[in-house]
Amino acid sequence: MSLKVLEEERGEWAVLRVSGEMDLVTSPAVRQHVHDAVADGRRSLVLDLSDVLFCDSSGVGVLIASRRLMRSCAGSLRLILPAQGAVDGSHVNRVLAALGVRRLFDCYPDLDAATGRGATAGPLSA
Repeated sequence: MSLKVLEEERGEWAVLRVSGEMDLVTSPAVRQHVHDAVADGRRSLVLDLSDVLFCDSSGVGVLIASRRLMRSCAGSLRLILPAQGAVDGSHVNRVLAALGVRRLFDCYPDLDAATGRGATAGPLSA
């Protein structure tokens, strides 16, 4: 399976909707989209990982590097990791939790919550 990244804007937030598999071959595309957003002056970024079906260590590495990049430019990174999904929630959510790094990220159940437009605009607890 391949990876697809669609870009959109939601107010001050740049949103990258990622779908498919984040692995050694495809993860660099996500990294490039994040770098491009920062190069374009975006400092508020949402990565919608709702439709990521698989994520290996290289995908996790891209997420951690993205967090580091956003923090280095005084930006904000939010992840969309729905608790409910096709098979007991988001695959990425389970991977990050298993590795003990989920607490590093501000995670939200949907785009409205991540961009502050929903009724539950706060992050999900780890």
